Amino acid sequence: MTTMIQMLLKELNQEAKTTQKMLALVPDDKHNWKPHEKSMALIQLASHIAELPGWVPMTITTSELDFSKNAYKPTIINSNAELLEHFNKSLDSAQTELAKTNDEQLLPNWTLRDGDTIFSVSTKAEVIRMTYCQIVHHRAQLGVYLRLLNIPIPGSYGPSADDASFH
Repeated sequence: MTTMIQMLLKELNQEAKTTQKMLALVPDDKHNWKPHEKSMALIQLASHIAELPGWVPMTITTSELDFSKNAYKPTIINSNAELLEHFNKSLDSAQTELAKTNDEQLLPNWTLRDGDTIFSVSTKAEVIRMTYCQIVHHRAQLGVYLRLLNIPIPGSYGPSADDASFH
């Protein structure tokens, strides 16, 4: 019987391959580029994607994130090499923490809040799945950014329109 941990590790590793392919395409000379004034800069978006696997160990080892007590401090990324290093550290931390966890440890609730304002209360397993969804969501945004910069997009769940095998 497959455990929840085994399924979560498998999904994390599958999505990591596609995420790494996309992050590897972020050009060093376009870090401040935005497709729209309300959009994040390219490096902000890419850095956020790179840090998201870090939510897995945070979720496993805590019972909540309270923004009023934990000011967000993004890692400053200056190159594609630093971006990939940040992602790989975040991914390694997620893999390590998941591997030493068991299904029962993912059943308690985890809360996302800002002081008295509660945004969500979900099981730890649900928060980890939401984290994966956030990675895919922001990775799709990154795909749009790269497309607008005329950078060929790799396939995610099969070939993309830029893959030679697609035509």
